[in-house]
Amino acid sequence: MTVSFLQFSSITKKIWMALLGLFLMVFLVVHLGINLCLLRADDGQWFHEAAHFMGTNYVVKIFEVVLFAGFIFHIILGIILQLKNWLSRPVRYRISNRSVTPFLSKYMIYTGGIILIFLIIHFMNFYFIKLGWVKSPVPLLEGGEPDFYQGARWLFEQPFYSILYIVLMAVLAFHLNHAFGAAFQTLGLEHNSYTPWIKGFSTAYSILIPLGFSIIPLYFLIFS
Repeated sequence: MTVSFLQFSSITKKIWMALLGLFLMVFLVVHLGINLCLLRADDGQWFHEAAHFMGTNYVVKIFEVVLFAGFIFHIILGIILQLKNWLSRPVRYRISNRSVTPFLSKYMIYTGGIILIFLIIHFMNFYFIKLGWVKSPVPLLEGGEPDFYQGARWLFEQPFYSILYIVLMAVLAFHLNHAFGAAFQTLGLEHNSYTPWIKGFSTAYSILIPLGFSIIPLYFLIFS
């Protein structure tokens, strides 16, 4: 199935990449909502309940598999399309013409690569621990589940980790700013009447979502 998936035409790959990207952007909203529970002054009660639900609900478990596959295929398609783009122009032009390519689109592969490194670190600290692939360095709750609230607090109280996290959220903002509009363009959903709204929403989304994630380490750095 994977081989046949990768044998699709470039247009089909771009469409799949756009759909997967939009799907992942919806997930970011849900993920941010859960993470913001860390800021409640309830000793992690809301966060524990949300984490327990996400870890025990069978529908969510199926969704996690789909989500993980979405990440993998989105990354693979991005690499393949970028390599194909590079190979189509192996020699740089001696005189570079003005390009109509949006500035951020030229660096999507690089911002995507940085985000991938962050995801690996993030999965090592949380998701892979939940799956039992990585030994848990955090205490366990009564039911045997890792105490991710204490684990998150400990990480965000480390200045190096929190600053790195905030920098990576800035990189994510640049990636998202182009990604949303590019996805609609790939799907052929551009129109003079609503494209400005799409661009406006893309800008707002790319600012508010990374900002929301960045507030969490800032809170623990300042108030812990």
